[in-house]
Amino acid sequence: MTTEPRVLTFPALDSATAAALLRAELALDVDPDDLVRDLAAGTQHGYVIVETRASEAFSSARIPGAINLPYRDMTPESVSRLDRDLVYVCYCESINCNAATKGALKLAELGFKVKRLSGGITAWEAAGYPVDRDTPAFSLASAPAPRCAC
Repeated sequence: MTTEPRVLTFPALDSATAAALLRAELALDVDPDDLVRDLAAGTQHGYVIVETRASEAFSSARIPGAINLPYRDMTPESVSRLDRDLVYVCYCESINCNAATKGALKLAELGFKVKRLSGGITAWEAAGYPVDRDTPAFSLASAPAPRCAC
């Protein structure tokens, strides 16, 4: 008895379709390494980094230069002063959080160009990249029970 591989249960896309979808994925997502290189080189013109979680999360750790625009607070009025010629790179906690997707969706629906940072602030910090903080980092000994900051 021969069993078909699970990997091929759904056939691979033809190369042209795969290339188009992968191009679209790259147009939507930003790699932390590319972002940190822009920041280090001072070449982040044309886009703004947006923390889409609550202000408490923004205070505890954020990417240098990021602005805080919680997705829950995004309205036509709250984004009226944003420059529509820029791209807004949204990020949140991690791959387990969808605040960046929700924020990017709201901004896109309001007519803005958007991207998402892959892995969020968790991937950023895990790579050893710098963060700004308003409050001291907490120790594990005094940490509250885990909860998402979305």
